[in-house]
Amino acid sequence: MRMRAAVPSLPPSEQLVARAFLDDPLHAVNLSIAQVARECETSTTSVVRFYKRIGYAHYKDLQMDLTREVTRERLENADLLTVSGDINEEDSLEDIVSKVALNETLSIADTANGLDTADLRIAVGFVNEARRIDGFGVGASSLVGLDLQQKLSRIGRTALNWPDPHSAWTSAATLDDSCVAIGVSHSGTTRDTVEFLTIARNAGAATIALTNFSDSPLAMVADVCLTTAARETRFRAGALGSRIAQLMVVDCLFTAVAQASFEQSMAAVRNTYAAVHGRTLK
Repeated sequence: MRMRAAVPSLPPSEQLVARAFLDDPLHAVNLSIAQVARECETSTTSVVRFYKRIGYAHYKDLQMDLTREVTRERLENADLLTVSGDINEEDSLEDIVSKVALNETLSIADTANGLDTADLRIAVGFVNEARRIDGFGVGASSLVGLDLQQKLSRIGRTALNWPDPHSAWTSAATLDDSCVAIGVSHSGTTRDTVEFLTIARNAGAATIALTNFSDSPLAMVADVCLTTAARETRFRAGALGSRIAQLMVVDCLFTAVAQASFEQSMAAVRNTYAAVHGRTLK
């Protein structure tokens, strides 16, 4: 997880090394420094700089940690782990199903293990006390914001999710210290989302970032950062692991907010259920 979080901040040559370990750890963990450098078409110096940059004094320490992690994942996900590695053009449909299932399962598990409950508790307090909650994200992240908005509305909270940057920015400028703004971005570098949270913060609102990278620009303009640990494949445009990990955090946030005002929330759930029940086609 430490390695995955470091990738965006690494120099290009070291990113190649990180990707080798992340894409096929079972293979990479058995390679020497020279073999890793050769497969990544980079230098042994880059490999050494890489493992030291992510906190290891010796290459063997990295190998031991990675071996333990691979073993843990194989034991915990034995039913899913019929194939490993990234999705490629030779994969069968069965391979794709297995790899996507494993990718998303591990994204949820890693996020649950790494989610800081102290930060989550702060975010829950912000949302629970807010007069209004505004959310914004771009692309797949906007769907995550919409999911949170619908959930919070279901328990009687005033929650908004903005469909485009200009609407989001103008709304953020009207917030005050009784409001909360939530920015969603896997990379934490999406300029429109960073700008939204910056404007909201300057207006006095409490700000929450939902991102995979705790040292990203989005996290830097947030009062609290909820961090995912998503595993993305080369089909990044599909936002596979990131979306499912973000939705998991949203579910935790929503559930804790609902629990904090249990009677009021349950009454709202009953009322909203009654409003639509019986109106479906028989």
